[in-house]
Amino acid sequence: MGEYRIERVGHLMQEKLGALIVQGKIKDPRVDSFLSVTRVEVSRDLSFADVYVSSFKSPKSLATGLAGLRSAAGFIQSQLAREIRLRQTPKLRFFEDAGFREAFDLIKKIEELSRNGGA
Repeated sequence: MGEYRIERVGHLMQEKLGALIVQGKIKDPRVDSFLSVTRVEVSRDLSFADVYVSSFKSPKSLATGLAGLRSAAGFIQSQLAREIRLRQTPKLRFFEDAGFREAFDLIKKIEELSRNGGA
């Protein structure tokens, strides 16, 4: 399958999954609207999709949200199958994306240094 098509499927899955989270269609209480799907990497044969999730809340709430998403993976996959017309809907695997949290912490440190005069 073409690399461009795989990327398009990943972006579409990211968009639809984000909408499911924001709209509250995932009924697991551990999944809140502060979770953000940062990227989706789909395997070349479309058998798996690695979903990377981040949150502006604490790392503990991110871990809790990931557990909720993993628990609801079957439901989410069925919802995506309705939205995206593919012969086979990829099996979802959820991972933590700590990049946003690290960038946010770095910005805080830079601001703190600039307030203190750099010393």
